[in-house]
Amino acid sequence: MHDKVDLGTAGLRATWSGAAPRHVGIIMDGNGRWAAARGLPRFEGHRRGVEAVRRTVRAAIELGVEIVTIYSFSSENWRRPMEEVAYLMGLLKRFIRNDLAELHQNGVRVRILGERAGLSPDIAALLVEAEALTRDNGKLTLVVAFNYGSRQEIAAAARRLAIRAAAGEIDPEAIDDVALEAELGTRGLPDPDLIIRTSGEQRLSNFLMWQAAYAELVFLPVLWPDFDRAAFEQALREYAARERRFGGVISANAKTAS
Repeated sequence: MHDKVDLGTAGLRATWSGAAPRHVGIIMDGNGRWAAARGLPRFEGHRRGVEAVRRTVRAAIELGVEIVTIYSFSSENWRRPMEEVAYLMGLLKRFIRNDLAELHQNGVRVRILGERAGLSPDIAALLVEAEALTRDNGKLTLVVAFNYGSRQEIAAAARRLAIRAAAGEIDPEAIDDVALEAELGTRGLPDPDLIIRTSGEQRLSNFLMWQAAYAELVFLPVLWPDFDRAAFEQALREYAARERRFGGVISANAKTAS
């Protein structure tokens, strides 16, 4: 077993000096390939992936990121072998039980994104506990996308609006992007500025598709268990080099002024 990574910041020197994005989404990909490349079982890749989550939370705090959303378990992941799913559920439970107190001590607010209906009672209770204990923390918000799929999230939001419209609570003509956004699981959070995907794959895989409309996408070749502060800073440097226009055009005067 590897030692648990301390989430504190003492004794570390920051090498990133730019303005950090406010909200970073991360698709944590490559656990299985990391393990296979070393002749290890997939379970070991997942376990080492949890250690990468700890490093990422620590780095985010140091780098000034306010919100990190991690794609921990998609609604499609239930199709994996039962033994692997059971192991992933066990990892989630151990992470919350072992790390929740430390996250709370370091000012991290935990927020869960995803469908909770049908979850086992012990998992559901742990998710409620994590959110309740850390609700008032403000140093970093860690959004854990668990049993989450963006298409399902959008469909559920549309369904709720349809039910309200059928009941006469809202005018169907008044339903717009703002109304739908208010029904999403991320309501109250700013859209992600940057989405990082590890392992070299270049797709969103049903992650924050509505919210990522104007996010910058950075795809890193590093496998998730090897993701560290240096990889995080590499993504931030690439983000800083982008010109964000949000569908508009930056005038020559604006470029000159900047």
